[in-house]
Amino acid sequence: MHKYPVSISLSSYGAELVRQHTQLSFVDVLKAAGAQRIEWREELLTTEQPAELAQAAAQQQLESVFSSPLELWVAGRAQPNAELVSTLDRAQAFGARWLKVSLGYFTDTNDLESLHALLARHPVHLLVENDQTLHGGRIEPMQRFFTEVERLGLPVKMTFDIGNWQWQDQSALTAARLLGRHVDYLHCKAVARRADGKLVAQPPTATDLHLWEQLLRHMPQSITRAVEFPLQGDDLIDVTAQHVATLALLGQPRVENAHV
Repeated sequence: MHKYPVSISLSSYGAELVRQHTQLSFVDVLKAAGAQRIEWREELLTTEQPAELAQAAAQQQLESVFSSPLELWVAGRAQPNAELVSTLDRAQAFGARWLKVSLGYFTDTNDLESLHALLARHPVHLLVENDQTLHGGRIEPMQRFFTEVERLGLPVKMTFDIGNWQWQDQSALTAARLLGRHVDYLHCKAVARRADGKLVAQPPTATDLHLWEQLLRHMPQSITRAVEFPLQGDDLIDVTAQHVATLALLGQPRVENAHV
């Protein structure tokens, strides 16, 4: 049975723990748990040195994604965010093949040709994610953006965050139908509403996994499945390995029974 690549967003271990132990300390955990990719989190960096993290991941044969809270488009500016080039450079310094950012304020006046020219000069691939905001976390602006990306042939793919659609009360399944062909990286997290009304990420139930399988039918088969839900317990390798094993097999093609 074919296994798909699995990534772990280091935010899954909790901001406090990751900052306390540094992101470097989780490289061996991910390798031992069977993950193929590691997602560095820019907002959780403390004293880590880019070259050190890049070398550690390479030694363990882990490919890297660099996650930044940067918004690709800022209000009132036609060109891409002025910090995009430096963030791409930073991702490269961390050994990352991909940079993940949020959409930001995309409008019909944004200059995608300048984005195309910028990305053509850089080896790091750009992933744009639906976040939890009104302007960058709804289906409509993501669909407008990727329609233009497709029309102009830009080397940009989507990070589809399954849980984030709930912050905007939108259907992940509808989003998958409309955006699935653009997806290259799938952020997997279930979401629950606490007693105080706040939405929080949580590990998937069997019902969640069934939904995720439905979503994957609308996406390229080989995309990376990434954990972005709490990974907690006394044995982090074991906890991580269990979820890696589940996601690695998620979305297997259906085989119809042969008729004789």
